[in-house]
Amino acid sequence: MRLYAVVAAGGFRRYATYRMATLAGVFTNTVFGFILAYTYIALWDERPQLGGYDMSQALTYVWLGQALLMTCAMMGGGFEDELMERIRTGDIAVDLYRPVDLQLWWLAGDLGRAAFHLLGRGIVPMVLGGLAFDLTMPGSPGRWLAFLVSVALGVVVSFAVRFLVALSAFWLLDGAGAMQIAWLAGLFFSGMLLPLTLFPGLLGQVARALPWSSLLQVPADVFLGKYAGWELLQAYAFQGGWAVVLLLAGRLLQSVATRRVVVQGG
Repeated sequence: MRLYAVVAAGGFRRYATYRMATLAGVFTNTVFGFILAYTYIALWDERPQLGGYDMSQALTYVWLGQALLMTCAMMGGGFEDELMERIRTGDIAVDLYRPVDLQLWWLAGDLGRAAFHLLGRGIVPMVLGGLAFDLTMPGSPGRWLAFLVSVALGVVVSFAVRFLVALSAFWLLDGAGAMQIAWLAGLFFSGMLLPLTLFPGLLGQVARALPWSSLLQVPADVFLGKYAGWELLQAYAFQGGWAVVLLLAGRLLQSVATRRVVVQGG
């Protein structure tokens, strides 16, 4: 486990070196946060308590989305491009023969990336949003901790989805199309555009049941105190269940891909 801790720390340091990119990202998240915030204000003025949120909670949801956009890689931007490139060039064969677990290696690096983006691109927009608007903040350390646990589970779910999509490059000439479909689905079904509680009927039920809701909708509701006690445990079970299922699917696909590489190499 020490090795993977070192990999995670390396992932954090890797993204910390891009200071100008981080500043640009903070600026972009802040600008889009203000645009969405005023859009939500107009919407909630017409429909108070829309989706079960009051105005303050809706605005808090906006800024949480900006804080978690890169943390949970809703639009990609993590390890997947590098992994697909290694598959395309054949360098993945070296990785598969290393005495480390391929999935855990990339997961550790992605956790380091997520930790940096939460601190580097999440806190500042949230603080600026709090200065400009009346946001609903947790009133106890316990809810902050519950939120961080939910975010961590969301990051693992996000990784598991992107790992599966990246492995599709073993069978596709170019995995970019599959990755683009995945991040479009993540952007829509995570609740980044609108809370999933606003989606009507069957669409809303399906959207809330998909893994992408673990990236924003569930952590945001934990932050806003929508879950407590047994309901909080159910929310964790939902995120953890998807994480386990998707990680196991990734491990199975990795095993199939490994056999394919061995056969071709032989």
